[in-house]
Amino acid sequence: MKNDLVIKDGIIIPSTEIEFTVSRAGGPGGQHVNRTETKVTIHWNVKKTTALTDIQKERVLENIKAQLTLEGDLIIHSSASRSQQQNKQTALLLLAKIVRKALHVPTKRMATTVPKGVTEVRLKNKALRSSIKKMRSKKFEVD
Repeated sequence: MKNDLVIKDGIIIPSTEIEFTVSRAGGPGGQHVNRTETKVTIHWNVKKTTALTDIQKERVLENIKAQLTLEGDLIIHSSASRSQQQNKQTALLLLAKIVRKALHVPTKRMATTVPKGVTEVRLKNKALRSSIKKMRSKKFEVD
């Protein structure tokens, strides 16, 4: 309960569903990088989770299918910090952000029509521009 991850209102991923692994981080950092295991990897299985309803699972699976493994695991790595705890917090925040974004339901667009007054003004201006351009012509009618 204490380490559960809150996604948003009423959606909480139990800490038992999130699997942490640590390893040595790559990149610069000198001997510290070679001696300490600060890189944190999180595995969370979307298909087997109890935190989401079936409809929410479908939405998440559809929206983040490129980031999932064949088994339905979402894998997140974090090695930005020299601290394992900070990397763990960063990875958890990223997991929450990804799931929150995947659960977002876009609002339907309401189709609207152009008001008659706007159309009339546009056509009037168009006719005015046309007459101005016609007056610039050097053609004179001779009777």
